[in-house]
Amino acid sequence: MASKRKSNEAPLPDLVPPDEAARLMAAAREAGGANPQMMIHLRKIPLLADLSEEDMARVKADLRIRQYLKRDVVLQKGGPGDSLLFLLTGSLQVVDITEEGRAIGLRMLAPGDFFGEIAVINGSARSASVVALSPVLVALLPRQTALHLFAHAPSVANHMLRFLAAKVQRDSEFRALLSIHNTPRRIYTFLTLLMEKKDDGVHVVSNLPTHQDMANMINTSRETVTRTLLALIQQGIIEKGPHSLLIVRPDELQKLAQV
Repeated sequence: MASKRKSNEAPLPDLVPPDEAARLMAAAREAGGANPQMMIHLRKIPLLADLSEEDMARVKADLRIRQYLKRDVVLQKGGPGDSLLFLLTGSLQVVDITEEGRAIGLRMLAPGDFFGEIAVINGSARSASVVALSPVLVALLPRQTALHLFAHAPSVANHMLRFLAAKVQRDSEFRALLSIHNTPRRIYTFLTLLMEKKDDGVHVVSNLPTHQDMANMINTSRETVTRTLLALIQQGIIEKGPHSLLIVRPDELQKLAQV
């Protein structure tokens, strides 16, 4: 459900200037989801970057802004697929709920990502829930407008095809990860899937999930995640940064994932 950026691209920053984000949050609360005047960098959203001026004007007219607080449910599994959503500020996690009532994290969303596309395309119910990991601003595009773009905007259709192909591959890799019985190796493999190579050749994991969120995503305990990451730090394979990991020795991490 998250849009896919090229592996050498940095995660997009918030698409709303900080001062404007605060104003939009207040306006969204007062308007109850109506469309306050926006100063959003819509062309920095990969899906919308190459829209014609006519289509961009339609998007701006139909887009609605909503604010959610940390741990709010942005999308509920089983809910109607009535809109395509874009994350503007903050971070979100896609989760599924098991029959036992346990929340399993599926993936993280960063500013610039879109989500909810499957239910929009199929006209079906939402297949997973999305929870705010921080206060967030989300833009909602009505289903009919989104379908118009999918059918009549070549850049959007091309981006969506590439995204869906990458999603199938990513989901296949994640299923393979969950089948790994050795827990540390499962964590190593998870980090390699999140790892990105920057233009300067540095390998990083940006927007690092919390240890608890990582544990939920790969079916282990927070303590195991913490212990495994600490061991990697002590071995000089990774370095911990604020909300990120620097992969100092990516080849060594790859070897550990393949053992």
